[in-house]
Amino acid sequence: MVDHDGCALSYRVQGEGPPVVFIEGVGVHGDGWEPQVDGLGEHFRCLTFDNRGMGSSQPLVGRLSVERMAEDVLTLLDAQGWESAHMVGHSLGGLVAQHLGLTACPRVRSLALLCTSSKGSDLTRISGPILKLGLLTYLGTRRMKRHAFLRLVLPPSLLREHDRDESAAQLAPVFGHDLADVPPVVDHQLAALRAYDATSRLAELAGIDTLVVNAEHDPIAPPRFGRALAERIAGARHVEIADAAHGVTVQRADEINALLLEHLSRGAGIASAAAA
Repeated sequence: MVDHDGCALSYRVQGEGPPVVFIEGVGVHGDGWEPQVDGLGEHFRCLTFDNRGMGSSQPLVGRLSVERMAEDVLTLLDAQGWESAHMVGHSLGGLVAQHLGLTACPRVRSLALLCTSSKGSDLTRISGPILKLGLLTYLGTRRMKRHAFLRLVLPPSLLREHDRDESAAQLAPVFGHDLADVPPVVDHQLAALRAYDATSRLAELAGIDTLVVNAEHDPIAPPRFGRALAERIAGARHVEIADAAHGVTVQRADEINALLLEHLSRGAGIASAAAA
């Protein structure tokens, strides 16, 4: 634990090598990165944490913002004595990572932006399908809520091929809660998302090695958002994962880990180890 701005931030550090900070998205605790830590810990020292107000990082005091969440990350770096680290962010965590690149560039070795956008309101827009699924996650039976949540994070092919009740039970430990439950902090995180927009400043990230990854069937952050993000950052690489959705870091962990290993290794001097 480390205290910052009224919150005791809960974090874990695993693995050996150059430091990497993993920043989660809405309603997910830090252990949601376990598939990546398992896959990358041999080469990197991986820091995962619960965002303030989520999981064991309590209490949530005052207004939540992307800027405040970025300050939390810097506090964690200071607690480890790290001058800089690679930043990997998913969804909301991707905007936090962008803000760190814009405001604390010397502390950011590289950026990996997964299933995200430069404009938070993109990720909170209300389309017909999103509205229906969102209402079900709040108003349906507990089983209906779980199934609606699955449709947000898994692609149609996986939903057809697997028992949805079993899938919901398997994903609950990854998200840190029963998929029928919405953590209280989620509304605050969504408000923080809607209020943040880095689009006009993306050109300032040109000096940071950046990987942007999206999933073909992601209803929250469709690939067009990722393409637009990558196009505005000189030298950024964009990758689209076929037959995947917002939960791609879990569903397609091996592919995500391979992309991250290649990306992170370029700036860490371990390319030979990555290729071995």
